[in-house]
Amino acid sequence: MARWWQTVSQEDNDPSSRNPMLYDPLQDGVVKTSKKMQYFAAMVVCLGAVSAGTALAWTSPVLPQISEDPNANTTANNATADGSSSSQLQLTLSQQTWVSSLLAIGAFLGALPTGYIADYIGRRYTALVMDIPFIVAWTATIFANSATVLYFARFTIGLATGSFCVVAPMYISEIAESSIRGTLGTLFQLTLSIGILLVYIIGAMVTWTTLSVLCLLVPVALFIGMLFLPETPTYLLKKGRRGDAALSLKWLWGRYCDSRTAIQQIQSELDQAGGNASFSDVFRIRAARNGLIISMLLMFFQQFSGVNAVIFYTVPIFKSAGSTLDPSICSIIVGFVQVVMTFTSSLMIEKAGRKSLLIFSSTIMTICLAILGAYFDMKDDGKDVSSIGWLPLLCVVLYMITFSVGYGPIPWLMMGELFLPDVKATAVALTVMSNWFSVFLVTKTFGSMITAWGSDMTFWFFAFCMFVATMYVAFMVLETKGKSSSQIQSWLDNK
Repeated sequence: MARWWQTVSQEDNDPSSRNPMLYDPLQDGVVKTSKKMQYFAAMVVCLGAVSAGTALAWTSPVLPQISEDPNANTTANNATADGSSSSQLQLTLSQQTWVSSLLAIGAFLGALPTGYIADYIGRRYTALVMDIPFIVAWTATIFANSATVLYFARFTIGLATGSFCVVAPMYISEIAESSIRGTLGTLFQLTLSIGILLVYIIGAMVTWTTLSVLCLLVPVALFIGMLFLPETPTYLLKKGRRGDAALSLKWLWGRYCDSRTAIQQIQSELDQAGGNASFSDVFRIRAARNGLIISMLLMFFQQFSGVNAVIFYTVPIFKSAGSTLDPSICSIIVGFVQVVMTFTSSLMIEKAGRKSLLIFSSTIMTICLAILGAYFDMKDDGKDVSSIGWLPLLCVVLYMITFSVGYGPIPWLMMGELFLPDVKATAVALTVMSNWFSVFLVTKTFGSMITAWGSDMTFWFFAFCMFVATMYVAFMVLETKGKSSSQIQSWLDNK
């Protein structure tokens, strides 16, 4: 009678080869994979993205509550759900600026070492270790009684945010089957948007300390969840732990998956990579260098799409359209649109593809930004724009929809697809650092651009950036949908 089962590692005399969990079905009708645990693992690690989203959005409802300006405190007095008075912590405008910007500085500095840590102790343990700064930072925030404590908390939470921007996409890209790699890859941006939306909603109803307590629950849940997840098969194979890699695949892909074939494919990619790469190899190896250029430019275009400028102008644009909505409601509407459309992107990405969604996204954003620039040009010239107040509102909605479908999630997804395992940690870390540098650059220069150029020229500048993005993606970026790692590397090597 023919054998129905064969272990993935018995040909290597692996001591764990007798483990019944390592046996693969040999009959084609028996071989099948389950995606349930892949989704579960991706959602758990993406709780780090939820934490990052809550950290990013935290200043929006909180700064008015802890501002020294008595007019700004009116919102806090009215918004507190428990009837308490405004916070005893009062920050000057300069202190508020530091509270807002220290997160970006921390994220920039936290990204690069995370890549090395992930290669040394593994993706799973890195996520566990880097979750601790989240917990420490939110705890410090809850008990903050001075600006100095808040500075420490915001910088520390920035370190954790930058770290999870590296390790979460890396973990997801290494556990996902190719058929759902795109869908799982968009979860990072989706859960980040969910974190932002949660803070907008909850922050409008509770005090800032209560909000911080609720934000603390997310990294606590993340830490507990990561205890149950396996290490990625790719990392385990890099360390020569073939049996453990097979067990990880069985946990993630299901008991009846063909782990032998999957292990062989991953091992082939590792052999192609040729072992551990040095920092200089990211720039010396042609495929890695081209992948890094593409990843960094996509992150650059993501931030220089002017998304922060559009969000900043959401309230005045709503008012110009005749809306009397409270600013917090405007923020919730924008956050809701982001979440819904990023979720839509996760459903579309394996059908429409990465490249087509990026081109669609940047094209529509170019048009919307150009119209917004024209609107503010007419308004600043003193022309009556009351009859077209609906037009900039429409542009903002279309802009947020197309950003959330394309340039919001896809740069994070492609960052995990473009590199072989030997250079992935370093390349992903450098890409994340470039993203946070762009965040810091746009945030710091936006006010100066408005003052020196005016609103019209500022929006036209971002429109030009999106036009360049459209041309770049159309002619210089590969469609990675459905392509194996070796196919992607072959294209990058010949680019």
